[in-house]
Amino acid sequence: MANTKSAKKATRKIERRTAVNRARRSRMRTYVRKVEEALRSGDAAAATAAFAEAQPALMRAAQLGVVHSNTASRKVSRLSKAVKAMTA
Repeated sequence: MANTKSAKKATRKIERRTAVNRARRSRMRTYVRKVEEALRSGDAAAATAAFAEAQPALMRAAQLGVVHSNTASRKVSRLSKAVKAMTA
C-alpha cells in the first residue's frame, strides 16, 4: 500500500487512466466486433460501413497508447482484406 503523499497521488492517477483506457479499448473492440459480425452475416454493405468506422477507432487507440501501433495496423489490414474479399 502507498505510504507517501506522492505515491497515493500516483495511485489515484493510475486508477483514472486505467478507467479511461478500459473504456477506449472497449469502444475499439466494439467497432471491430461490428465488422466481424457483418462479415459473418454476409452483408457486404454493412461490413464496408462498419470497417469505415472501425479503422479510425483502431488507429486512434494506437495513437493514444491503448494498443501498440503494429497491433492496430495488423487488425486494420486483416479486416480490410476480409472486407475486400467479400465485396469482390
